[in-house]
Amino acid sequence: MKITIFQFCPDFGNKKSNLELIAAKAKELNGDIILFPELCTTGYDFKNRDETLSYAEEFGGESVSIMQEIASDTGKIICFGFAEKNDDKIYNSCALLFPEKQYSDVYRKTHLFFRERFCFDETDKGFFVVDYKPADIKIGPMICYDWRFPEAARTVAMKGADLILCPSNLVTEFWHVSTPSRALENKVYLAVANRIGVESRNEKDLVFNGASKIYDYNGTVLAEASQQSEEIISAEISPLDTRDKSFNEFNDIFKDRRPQFYI
Repeated sequence: MKITIFQFCPDFGNKKSNLELIAAKAKELNGDIILFPELCTTGYDFKNRDETLSYAEEFGGESVSIMQEIASDTGKIICFGFAEKNDDKIYNSCALLFPEKQYSDVYRKTHLFFRERFCFDETDKGFFVVDYKPADIKIGPMICYDWRFPEAARTVAMKGADLILCPSNLVTEFWHVSTPSRALENKVYLAVANRIGVESRNEKDLVFNGASKIYDYNGTVLAEASQQSEEIISAEISPLDTRDKSFNEFNDIFKDRRPQFYI
């Protein structure tokens, strides 16, 4: 299977323009799986909860409906970040959409970063994996800051993921250190779609550092974008190769776990 990432700079608050762009890219890009950054329909640095709510929409709202139609029409798997409204809650979410709508689902960010705690609610859902039988691939989503917690990727992997999709708005310089380990320690493919550009809101410049990456299950970089350019990167993956967790005749990274000694 081929996975493709579109790295770009969303225009803060311009949902119409952002949605038109990602919809066009989802149609034209070559790939079985198309991945976009975190909160790519709205931009990232909201001022407060009320502002976030004014841009949030339900999982069945306009953005997801448009992208679901594209997934169904093109036969592609599409993942993108958006601000989700659900009853009286607001989540930093990503839609994971499949050609067959019954497989589609929404992930709500588990670990809130920086000012997000003032704009979003903590997830009520947790991690999950979609077993997409038509293509025999198991996909689990995370979002951005989730990378910093080994338990996040491990949980998704233990639920059976072959591939972890991670829409992101990364501003730290340290994620490159740990993300290869998330792939290696779980023997899964990992795709991180970061954004580029600067948002100057809340009296602080947030500089998003691009460098979107696709890792193989040994932590090797299969494809990498630059830090400040709009780019498209792609890589071929073989999901079935992740399912045997042994790396020699005696060791298996899941069977060798001794959770009774873990805190």
